[in-house]
Amino acid sequence: MKDSLGTSQPFPCLKSLTSKLGGMFCHCGSPNKYKRLDAKLEKKMIELKRSSSGKTNFKSMNSIIMRFPQFKEELKHIRGVFEQYDEDGNGNIDMEELKKCLQKLQLNLKEEEVEDLFHSCDIDQSEGIQFNEFIVLLCLIYLLVEHSSSPLRTSKIGSPELEATFDTIVKAFLFLDKNGAGKLNKKDMIKAMNEDSPRERSPAHITRSRFKEMDWDSNGKVSFREFLFSLINWIGIDADEESPLKGS
Repeated sequence: MKDSLGTSQPFPCLKSLTSKLGGMFCHCGSPNKYKRLDAKLEKKMIELKRSSSGKTNFKSMNSIIMRFPQFKEELKHIRGVFEQYDEDGNGNIDMEELKKCLQKLQLNLKEEEVEDLFHSCDIDQSEGIQFNEFIVLLCLIYLLVEHSSSPLRTSKIGSPELEATFDTIVKAFLFLDKNGAGKLNKKDMIKAMNEDSPRERSPAHITRSRFKEMDWDSNGKVSFREFLFSLINWIGIDADEESPLKGS
């Protein structure tokens, strides 16, 4: 897997990522809503980093890349959940469908919180959540919404297996967040990319390219939301990916 880091080629599926989605964090939706939600995520990541005491199964950037096929297979299972809540079958979950989804999951969110989640994940400003955006939305719900105190509920979003996958993705982010700031910076990426072979450091322009692919708003920091959207594109889950035929 060294070639995936040691050449000038982008990660899988990233060649068109910047041109396709890169500017959307800057130009769509309300920046204030992004700031509110990203601030909550940053605080959550800091808490998780402190509570983890540095424990992680990841030892390098390559060890994260090696999990891409597993991530893809597990996240594809969300397709059925997405179709369940996409009541009109148009390939998007609108605000009303999202509210019904949250009600079925027995998640009591304030109107402002629902709007923040919706607009922060609707990165193309289509007023609808596509499949890849829905994956991000579910992960953010899992991280930010308090678990029900009911003894009958053993899973926050109805799938312990999916929550385990989200936990692994969070651990990947925490591994890259070397200083526990709740966001990634360029130094974090340089350190992670060179941990496999300290004597064979990745060229600086490659490291900058990798970081730029994640830093969609070009502010020098990568939030968990940006990381999650990038990861989904890295592993090859596309918004336009065809769903399996029903009943097949």
